[in-house]
Amino acid sequence: MKRKREMEGKSEIRSAIEELSMLVKAQPATAGDINLDAAPIPTKPFLHVCTMILQVLDKIGPTMAVLRQDIHQNIQRLENLCESDPTKYLNLIEILKKEESEGNARKGSSCSKALLWLTRSMDFMVALLQKLVKDPGQNMEQAVEESYNITLKPRHGWISLAAFKVALKLVPDNKTFISLLMAKDQNCDNLKEEMLTLITLLVPFLEQIHSVMRHYQLDRLKSS
Repeated sequence: MKRKREMEGKSEIRSAIEELSMLVKAQPATAGDINLDAAPIPTKPFLHVCTMILQVLDKIGPTMAVLRQDIHQNIQRLENLCESDPTKYLNLIEILKKEESEGNARKGSSCSKALLWLTRSMDFMVALLQKLVKDPGQNMEQAVEESYNITLKPRHGWISLAAFKVALKLVPDNKTFISLLMAKDQNCDNLKEEMLTLITLLVPFLEQIHSVMRHYQLDRLKSS
């Protein structure tokens, strides 16, 4: 409830920036190959960021219904495991280690796969925001489709591809989407600045997670 009250009056992008800023401050500086012990990924802050991104996707409307459901289920899966032993699963990497040792990491409902798909969903959001920052007047349907093509499409099977193709026709126009993203005290220039800040914070953070996924050989997994 406290977090919800604190978010009132803020845009989802502004709230995501605040969460990510705290995450980045907590991260030690790393160079070269990732050190899994020196570069933890705090579970709860990561899931808070995912929730903010989920709320941004909501602004796109029914088009993102399937993706939104997947994100929500993946967040719930990780939250449930974290709540079963909050101290043990404070760091997402501990979840990956656990499932790898049990041989469950690549199975259908694993938390490892949940983390992988949450990361890919945020890749999609970054790609979309980058396009809108570069060309604020770009056609929304085109921007969503191009962002999907370079992030999620290569990892989706035919069922997900078909669902996205149908839903793409329901994308709102650019002006509507931008207005939905803005907080009450914002204008287009303010929003663009915040989008740039979010992108700047998200890109290196997501690359860190992708490095971890590659370490555990999870990066090539596809959906049905």
